[in-house]
Amino acid sequence: MNTEIKSLNPRQLAGQLIMIRIPNTVLDAETADFLRDNQIRAICLFRQNMVDAAQLSKLTADLREVMGENALIAIDQEGGAVVRSTWVPAPPAAMSLGAADDTTLAYAVGAAVARGVKALGFNWNFAPVLDLNNNPANPVICERSFGSDPKRATELALAWMEGSLSEGVACCVKHFPGHGDTHVDSHRDLPTVDKPRAELDALELAPFKVAAMATKNAPAMMSAHIVYPALDREFPATMSRKILTGLLREEWQYRGVIITDGMDMHAIAGRYGVGKAAVQAFVAGADMVMALGTRATQNETLDALAEAIASGQFHQEEIATRLQRLDRLAQTYPCAGTDGIYAAEAADHQLMRGAWQRGLTVHGNPQAIPVGSKIRLVMRTDTVSDGVSEAGVPASVVSAMLAQHYDVEMTTFADPDTFIWPSLPADGRITVLASTSRARYSEQVRNSWRPALHLALWNPFHAFDIAAPAVMSYGFAPPALQAVSAWLTGEIEAHGQLPVAGMM
Repeated sequence: MNTEIKSLNPRQLAGQLIMIRIPNTVLDAETADFLRDNQIRAICLFRQNMVDAAQLSKLTADLREVMGENALIAIDQEGGAVVRSTWVPAPPAAMSLGAADDTTLAYAVGAAVARGVKALGFNWNFAPVLDLNNNPANPVICERSFGSDPKRATELALAWMEGSLSEGVACCVKHFPGHGDTHVDSHRDLPTVDKPRAELDALELAPFKVAAMATKNAPAMMSAHIVYPALDREFPATMSRKILTGLLREEWQYRGVIITDGMDMHAIAGRYGVGKAAVQAFVAGADMVMALGTRATQNETLDALAEAIASGQFHQEEIATRLQRLDRLAQTYPCAGTDGIYAAEAADHQLMRGAWQRGLTVHGNPQAIPVGSKIRLVMRTDTVSDGVSEAGVPASVVSAMLAQHYDVEMTTFADPDTFIWPSLPADGRITVLASTSRARYSEQVRNSWRPALHLALWNPFHAFDIAAPAVMSYGFAPPALQAVSAWLTGEIEAHGQLPVAGMM
């Protein structure tokens, strides 16, 4: 049944137009009451909400019962390091699929991702990424992008999207108008992409224009907290009417859902305040605001939007149009549980293993290491998360993977800039560096580290920071490490091609 505006008070109308997060792994009575009282119909779940399939399926079922038949339950299950449910078949990062350069494979992976999250009760996935990989120093995109060529990256991303849609899970392409060429993570501060409109049209905007105007267009699009002076000098895209309405709605005639990125991110909350920013995002043309902060910031958002609605700042027709888009999304991709039943799980594990292998890429003519060799594994001690991705792979896991075939001695460091490479003993062991973070290496590291082999297990651009033959996996999920292990022992070859040009 479609949302009835007249039956809802201003705060409940505001509740229909926001997405929240919750802190727990169960739906407690207080949270359930908050959802009901405010008529909230959209929620995004994160790793902190997940234990296993049984728990998560119960949680999404309970949320569905409270939020109703038009519920939108979302997840960030992009692939690579950006996954929330870590036990379903692990999808390759977008850049790995770019390296494999096969739209049929991209479609199959997108469909498998959808099967996995749908089995857990989700009907909305915030993927795929349409940002271009046109800045190797980007601190937050990197392997999340399909590549630097706008045409090919778009083809691969939209094939992935079509796979997901074929399995009944809505996609949300992101981060419009493009987060690829930033030097700042918008989770931490407000980036600016200062390029002429013609250059934006040729690069950043190109994938989103196709996604917006295609016959089978993206059902939803996420706005970026980035200033694009050529489009709007005053507001970041999330709060810009010139961008969300003028460009996306009017120039490109996009009719899908526009949802903001998290309004709790420092780029927005730290500069504008979440309530004021939420109102401005709706003025700009957003259909839904991600109020992903604490209960206090969620209430601040609800209060601000309710006041704007009650004062007549938004016409009833505008609200009705937004609700119709959201209802259409929920009805086209209904949120229906499967009690955790995932019939294709075994086949999808096999699919993902093959997909990771297809993307494996080499640089500098590395050679397989004979089984039984003595090697020294060098890598950082801790597991690293940048706040967007899950934590990186522990040194012990990589060591155990290598120890299946080699005599391994492990040397770890806490900070790459203080680790002294010449301190390693010259004892004849083959020195293997494993890079397990997204941050690029400093000049000091680049000038002093010389392993015999470099395993770039997260950021593939690390392969160009260190003067050594390298293998790039684009991620550290178990099937990615299995692919690296198979290459090391000569079982498979690496046929992937780095999907970026002239930027290393």
